[in-house]
Amino acid sequence: MTPDDQTGPVDLTERFRALSATASFNEWAGFDVVRVIEGECDLRLVWRSEDMGQYAGFLHAGVIASVLDTACGFAATAIVGPVLSSHFSMNCLAPAVGDEFIATGRVIKAGRKQLFTSGELHAHQDDSSKLIATANTILVPV
Repeated sequence: MTPDDQTGPVDLTERFRALSATASFNEWAGFDVVRVIEGECDLRLVWRSEDMGQYAGFLHAGVIASVLDTACGFAATAIVGPVLSSHFSMNCLAPAVGDEFIATGRVIKAGRKQLFTSGELHAHQDDSSKLIATANTILVPV
């Protein structure tokens, strides 16, 4: 998939929904591609207590990292095509408690050999939203 294949934001979002459906982990986790535009991506994740929690009942940090990495990767892919993570770091800011989670990935700088992105994960419960994690990635085109 390259940026030239896109005709608009809705089409880009649909294309990334189809791409996400090809990844078995994304399907298991239930990553819902909410919005993709060039350089940005929003993913939604609905909480499942039976298989996403850690020992204290919060969303597992591995799932947090996965949804942030995917949102950042999709944001970069929307600009340059397929990418791989070269570096990933995450800061957990609060316990991940919510009914659903929204991960946003944004490209900060797109170079020819590396793309720098940032991500945020917000927990949503009732009518409130809370920032629970941030991430930074370096991705390389493949």
